[in-house]
Amino acid sequence: MKKNYFLVFIFIFQFSFSQIEDAWVYFNDKPSANSFLGNPLSMLTQRALDRRAAQNISLDITDVPVEQSYITQITAVPGITVMAKSKWLNALHIRGTQASIQSLTNLTFVSHVRYANHALNPTGRVVSAQNNSSSAKNWNVQVNYNYGTSANQIEMLNGHLLHQQNYTGQGKIIAILDSGFTGVDTAAPFQSLLTNNQILGGYNFPDANSNYFTRHNHGTMVLSCMGGNVNGQLVGTAPDANYYLFITEDVNSENPVEESYWVEAAELADYYGADVINSSLGYFEYDNPNYSYQYADMTGIKTFAARGANMAFQKGIVVVISAGNSGATSNPHIGTPADAIGVLTIGAVDSNEAYAYFSSIGPSYDNRVKPDVCAKGLNATISTTTGSIVTGSGTSFSSPIMAGMVASFWSAVPNLTAAQVVQFVKQSADQYNSPTPQKGYGIPDFQLALNNAMNMEIIEISNDFYIYPNPTTDLVFFHIEDASDKGTISVYNVMGQLISIKEFERSYNAFIDVEDFKTGVYYYTLDAKKSHKGKIIKK
Repeated sequence: MKKNYFLVFIFIFQFSFSQIEDAWVYFNDKPSANSFLGNPLSMLTQRALDRRAAQNISLDITDVPVEQSYITQITAVPGITVMAKSKWLNALHIRGTQASIQSLTNLTFVSHVRYANHALNPTGRVVSAQNNSSSAKNWNVQVNYNYGTSANQIEMLNGHLLHQQNYTGQGKIIAILDSGFTGVDTAAPFQSLLTNNQILGGYNFPDANSNYFTRHNHGTMVLSCMGGNVNGQLVGTAPDANYYLFITEDVNSENPVEESYWVEAAELADYYGADVINSSLGYFEYDNPNYSYQYADMTGIKTFAARGANMAFQKGIVVVISAGNSGATSNPHIGTPADAIGVLTIGAVDSNEAYAYFSSIGPSYDNRVKPDVCAKGLNATISTTTGSIVTGSGTSFSSPIMAGMVASFWSAVPNLTAAQVVQFVKQSADQYNSPTPQKGYGIPDFQLALNNAMNMEIIEISNDFYIYPNPTTDLVFFHIEDASDKGTISVYNVMGQLISIKEFERSYNAFIDVEDFKTGVYYYTLDAKKSHKGKIIKK
């Protein structure tokens, strides 16, 4: 009898060991780091380098791609399929049997393996079998065909005041990470984007191709909140911004590989130099309950998606994430990456700025304010794939409404860092001094945020030294309180190469002409009675 029990145990063990699992394999190093760091344009576009330089963000080993020889060796292991990769986290998302995955730990360049199935990890936990999820996506988008106007969702944020000043997102790039963009290439509300070449490109990660006008309509509706434009019916919050469209979501299933696609898309957005990421996606429950999260996991630094989102923010991108639509459920809290420390998490309100019942609530498990701020998400004005202007509900729409306003605000004060942008937005909100779990800091006032940002620049100009105008198209003047008889101004590109040097005889003659410089960021050193260093932005 004991032998039979033992045989049953062996059978169960072998069966479980042959089950297909998802996991991440992490590497120890990046042997080719010096080569890539010595040639930044092999890792990032010039626009991305300029964005980093403008915010004094240095390149580091996280910018270096995953070692190709490691990818090749992992791919060659029998039973292993590589699903996605992340240079920021130096990892591959893989799928295979537990036995095949476990064998990877014998490779000298592998640091460790982390299973999506929490129970298989050394510090794993078993998720309750009651934590089930449907394989069908639920976007909580209740669309009706009553006529709506976009005025309320913009005026609520005082976004119309920025638009009246011609701050409409020009010069900024928004990357959208979503489930698909069907109809964007044909529907009338998006024709201005197409005509003006404002859709710069994108990628379809689940299908591994460049056809992003496909798969699903959710991203279409999301884009319409920012870039849609139908005179008298719908105007997005950033109609003059440029856009990249990335499909990271597979609507047919719920699997952690979507987190990996999300991070990979965020890295590609960084590569292209995007300023803002909007993602109306969230992860908590998966088809396999062993992969699902618990509220205790929402600490902002634990999940793969949250760590990727934090990294995007560290690279100088404002990451705007919908809080989620679980507010009326038994588990009303935010999912991930809405829990990430560096992201701007957006809840939903109605037309009267009251909390929308479905909007996921905070705080994060480690008791940080979440959501951060709110925008209209109940009966928001959107476009369908056929171009019909309708209303729909969900934080899926409050997030892009906010992301577009962030881009428009940033276009008014382009010298701000991503961290400063986020802080100004939060500080302008009507509940900043008394946040709540439902609305966070409340409803931002973007005109107030702009006023505060402008005042900050005036304070900086009152210092003993400043340069103006900056950004500029031609001349840059240097104001020096500690007057000097003579000095030099040296200008360097982002590679650190000296491209211009000029001597001046009196401090009031301290200026340089950058008219012939290419658009981008440059660094200067002024050597006189005192030395000064900083950056110049050539428009």
